[in-house]
Amino acid sequence: MTSTETLGETPAGPADRRRWFALAIVMTAAFMDLVDVTIVNIAIPSIQRDAGASVSQIQWITAGYALAFAAGLITGGRLGDIHGRKRMFLMGIGGFTLASALCGFAANPEMLVASRILQGAMAAMMVPQVLSIVHATFPAHERGKVFGLFGAIVGLGAVSGPLLGALLTEWNLFGLEWRPIFLINLPVGVAALILGSRFITESKAPRALKLDLVGVALVTLGLTMLLYPLTRGRELGWPLWGYLSMAGALVVFGALVAYERRKTVRDGSPLVELSLFRVKSFAAGIAVQTVFGVALGVFFLVWTLYMQIGLGWSPLRAGLTGVPFSIAVSTAAGLSVQKLVPRHGRRVLQAGALLMAAGVLLYIWESGRYGMAIASWQMALPLIVMGVGMGLIVAPLTDAVLSEVPREHAGSASGLINTVQQMGNALGLGLVSVVFFGEIGDRLTAAQVGPAFVNAFQHALGWVAAVMAVIFLLMFALPRRSAQHAEGGAASQDTLAVDEPARSDEPARSDEPELVG
Repeated sequence: MTSTETLGETPAGPADRRRWFALAIVMTAAFMDLVDVTIVNIAIPSIQRDAGASVSQIQWITAGYALAFAAGLITGGRLGDIHGRKRMFLMGIGGFTLASALCGFAANPEMLVASRILQGAMAAMMVPQVLSIVHATFPAHERGKVFGLFGAIVGLGAVSGPLLGALLTEWNLFGLEWRPIFLINLPVGVAALILGSRFITESKAPRALKLDLVGVALVTLGLTMLLYPLTRGRELGWPLWGYLSMAGALVVFGALVAYERRKTVRDGSPLVELSLFRVKSFAAGIAVQTVFGVALGVFFLVWTLYMQIGLGWSPLRAGLTGVPFSIAVSTAAGLSVQKLVPRHGRRVLQAGALLMAAGVLLYIWESGRYGMAIASWQMALPLIVMGVGMGLIVAPLTDAVLSEVPREHAGSASGLINTVQQMGNALGLGLVSVVFFGEIGDRLTAAQVGPAFVNAFQHALGWVAAVMAVIFLLMFALPRRSAQHAEGGAASQDTLAVDEPARSDEPARSDEPELVG
């Protein structure tokens, strides 16, 4: 049975055109999510000034999205398998568009934080369906081309997000300050909703796993108990309840492990497949993904604050400064997968970790040498070195982590990889209070702000460099070479957001080919 048959149409004619329209729609949604993550960072200082957001609220505007996104990713994928990927995709994009409107019209920082959490939850419903719909719609021999397009979209999102955010903030359209960075999602979301209901064909998994809402609740509770004291602790003088909450988070995570073991025995559909951690390369890879997420969460927020508040640069100048980094990431990612990893295996990822650490150290040195007088072009070299290093890691890491995972658990493993990276990102954003704002005094004069932010930036980057060194060591537990054959590579990508046992010879069946959700 071919994937085209799952559409309920003949392989030629209208079905052929419909699936390419469907691809354009789901790729647009994926692009919208990618841009939304990067577009917000560049506007954070403007949000702080205009909305009067506190330090912890700034962190939760980004960390709240990452936390909700992480907690809901696996469940979002399973909901699509059970109730239909088209239905959940349309519900997700509709909710994401509504949440974007709430963000754009937020009356105060509290409403903005709540709307961002809702936006992250809706993205968790929408994003897992993208690769699932591709898997159900395109035959195996076409997926290489499709995933190539997906990679290009990811690269374009990385480059265009900060620039678009900078332009929209700088232009101050209709006097709305930062709000257009969210409102721009409205016409795109509405168009995707209308066109998706027409061109995307419904599909479900032949055998979907059950939901594990208790597991989701425990993960969310544990992370919140850990993150909330981290973000609020400094402002509140590190009260006793904060330490108790963080200690309690460990108890909650212990309860999660115990519950997942029982659920595995009871119905075989846990949120976290604990047996995967007996695979050394997978356990190490999960640790790499988590710690890497922490490093990125710290870097991108403090980098934005350093340039715009510390150096006093405009959002546009800050956005343009980041272009060499984005281009370096995209270029190195393509080279690593196509040329370098097939020849050199794990050493490519380790070289990426060392390059990122070298770029960070170079950035620290330049920031200290030039101080407040540093120019954008002087930042280009460390950013390019960091970007090349990041590109060498992000593209091949998933395949390296999955290479020794049993095929029947590939879906669960892939969903978990994406989840822990987002959780690491949320934790990194929470740690900004400690490694960055903890170095800045509470009452600074205007003349003291710049030097204080420069010093705090260097301190935070020192932590990032240390984290990259830890990642380099963890990568020794990854396999020297991962399986590099066409079907295996396709399977790895196919299952990135599909939390079900992978079956390359049994594509998803279309139980409701004409359902419009």
